[in-house]
Amino acid sequence: EFLGRSALVGAVASLVGVVVFQRFLQNVRLRTILTWTTLLSLPVSLSQLALVTHANRLVGISDKTLALLDSAVLSALSRVAFMPTLVLAARLCPAGVEAALFATLMSVYNAAGTLSTELGAALTAAMGVTETEYAGLPGLVLLCGLAALLPLPLAGLMDEAEPG
Repeated sequence: EFLGRSALVGAVASLVGVVVFQRFLQNVRLRTILTWTTLLSLPVSLSQLALVTHANRLVGISDKTLALLDSAVLSALSRVAFMPTLVLAARLCPAGVEAALFATLMSVYNAAGTLSTELGAALTAAMGVTETEYAGLPGLVLLCGLAALLPLPLAGLMDEAEPG
């Protein structure tokens, strides 16, 4: 039940992200959106550190509430970050190959998700986190949260791809 509720909250938040992008951000440069969504995602991602250490309970926030809030905010920010990529692809796409470009873009997006999952699993094993051993979990959460900053130096390349 809770996982279903979390998925629903994430889906609704993704729709909110689309609306926010459409109403307020569609004329903002891609680099700016990617930079700010990455930076705003960092503290939200690191809130998972509070969850695994139960620090959230010290301030009266239940695990389920924190997990739902985390899911909602990260889903909305992810959608806001992804929307300009789709818009840019639509602008740059030559007529007649829209479907092929979209399929290629989605394939790359899905491959990146799969690679991320595999790298996460390898990192989890390297940090010694298993189904029965959680001592390395706070370090893993911190490392994964900080790893989200790795693409920031490449954000400047996005402006070069945007049409003038």
